[in-house]
Amino acid sequence: METGHTLLNRATILIVDDTPENLSLMSELLRNDYKLKIANSGARALKLAGSGDVPDLILLDIMMPEMDGYEVCRILKEQPATREIPVIFLTAKADIEAEERGLQLGAVDYLTKPVSPPILMARLKTHLALKAHADFLRDKSVFLENEVARRTREVTAIQDVTILAMASLAETRDADTGNHIRRTQYYVQALAQHLKSHPRFAALLSDDYIRMLFKSAPLHDIGKVGIPDRILLKPGKFDAAEFEIMKTHTTLGRDAIDHAEKQLGMAVSFLSMAKDIAYGHQEKWDGSGYPQGLAGEAIPVSARLMAVADVYDALISRRVYKEGMSHAQAVALIAAGRGSHFDPDVADAFMALQDQFQQIALRFVDSDHDLDSKREQLSRMAG
Repeated sequence: METGHTLLNRATILIVDDTPENLSLMSELLRNDYKLKIANSGARALKLAGSGDVPDLILLDIMMPEMDGYEVCRILKEQPATREIPVIFLTAKADIEAEERGLQLGAVDYLTKPVSPPILMARLKTHLALKAHADFLRDKSVFLENEVARRTREVTAIQDVTILAMASLAETRDADTGNHIRRTQYYVQALAQHLKSHPRFAALLSDDYIRMLFKSAPLHDIGKVGIPDRILLKPGKFDAAEFEIMKTHTTLGRDAIDHAEKQLGMAVSFLSMAKDIAYGHQEKWDGSGYPQGLAGEAIPVSARLMAVADVYDALISRRVYKEGMSHAQAVALIAAGRGSHFDPDVADAFMALQDQFQQIALRFVDSDHDLDSKREQLSRMAG
């Protein structure tokens, strides 16, 4: 007597034939070794194959009324749930053309009636073993794909958290609030999406580039970590000497990211872009910016995008030493800087997106609590 465990581990075979005698004969032959499903028509076979426990193999007659075996096989191979089930034609049609057609439809074997029981049992064993091996490889492949996807998500999450942590560190030493990071991320993303079809930028601004741009944007001011508090937190304008020191935040940022990249021992795309942004976002289109005095196309595109984003946000944002400008005032100043401070096409993109910029600013608005905390910090330092 068979145990339930043995029964559960046996392969399931679906036998499809419109003749009761053939179904009875095949059932008698196979029932001791396999779990069986029985169908006396093509329609019934499709229903059994696609519902409940999917059979491990199908023995399929060809000459059946209404829907022949060829049509059943064709439909099975079209359906994702049944396409991997091996089909063996078991039929009285013994001509070469019939066999060729069956194999072309996706059957794994073709046996003619009357079949030799030892031959049938050997073929079943072979094809079930091949299916088990294929299932194992397919399951392993799916597992590996899922594992790679999971680990990729983990690495990406670690990257994002690390970047935001580094950027937030810079923000804690500046008079700005952390929401500046989020706003500039979305500003540059909006500009890049708008310009991706522009002839000057289309070759560069791929979806991957824009993703890297969004990821690296928070590091644009990381160099401020190296600026002394007496300058960084000064509640007023810098004198000439102080401004020269303040300008070094671009180089300090570039060098810090470059050091991190060298420690990894490899080039990392988002860090390379972060270096360009940190080092170049204070450059101006007419060459009057810093630290290198680059002009025009010599300024990296990522830095040109950040230049507009950073200036707009600085203009509209409240600081401990100033109130923010209105959106309209900031827009007017960006427009005035077209072709001098800013790449003309990037400035035009900003003008087209100005309502979206305002929505981003409102979405990540600075709280009064943040501003009050900064004022308290400066008051303690002054005391």
